[in-house]
Amino acid sequence: MTTHNDTWTIAGREFTSRLMVGTGKYASFQQTAEALEASGAEIITVAVRRVNLDRSKESLLDYIDPKKYTLLPNTAGCYTADDAVRTCRLAREAGMSDFVKLEVLGDEKTLFPDNEELLKAARILVKEGFTVLPYTSDDVIMCRKLEDIGCAAVMPLGAPIGSGLGIRNPYNIRIILETVKIPVIVDAGVGSASDAAVAMELGCAGVLMNTAIAGAQDPIAMARAMKLAVEAGRLSYKAGRIPRKLYANASSPLDGMIT
Repeated sequence: MTTHNDTWTIAGREFTSRLMVGTGKYASFQQTAEALEASGAEIITVAVRRVNLDRSKESLLDYIDPKKYTLLPNTAGCYTADDAVRTCRLAREAGMSDFVKLEVLGDEKTLFPDNEELLKAARILVKEGFTVLPYTSDDVIMCRKLEDIGCAAVMPLGAPIGSGLGIRNPYNIRIILETVKIPVIVDAGVGSASDAAVAMELGCAGVLMNTAIAGAQDPIAMARAMKLAVEAGRLSYKAGRIPRKLYANASSPLDGMIT
């Protein structure tokens, strides 16, 4: 069993890599480009409010090949539905994409999503024809509501943005996976390759991360590690783990043993 031909789709668009990466916090645009290449990611998210849209000057967008990557503009830094909707419209008018990662944050300390404003913004954007991938809390009911209004995927957090704590509530992620039919992508909280593997072993369609790679001592090496971890986790999920047992179970068969 391999990961070859193990494609997945979001709103009719087919992808091979299940690792999605952000573009913030790198030392340089060149380092960003090298990390993207090492990650093998096909979907790249960009903060619309932090990227220079004036293409007459050097911009992060100069280092992202639109023929190679699917650009996923995000609304990082937005705290109201109105701000988030306005940012998505700006991204579309600038020719970035109508394929958007929707973030509406609740406060600056936790960066937890404001689910009420998120749902409000998602309704508007879906009606305007955007393909909406909302960053949300690991709330099963909220994920179901986002699916019901037409979002293309849900992106529950594993832990607070940039915390590196890993998936704090894998049980909620499991229930979300059992509840919605659209792709579930763990977003935020990943700190190490093992965290990414855990997300994939739970059965998630993908993982999105930024700080875990950009903040590593060697971002290029970490990007490669995350690529391998996502592939390993996916393969492990498909292979099927053994059941957990309280007591030992001998590795060698006991049948026919000489006594």
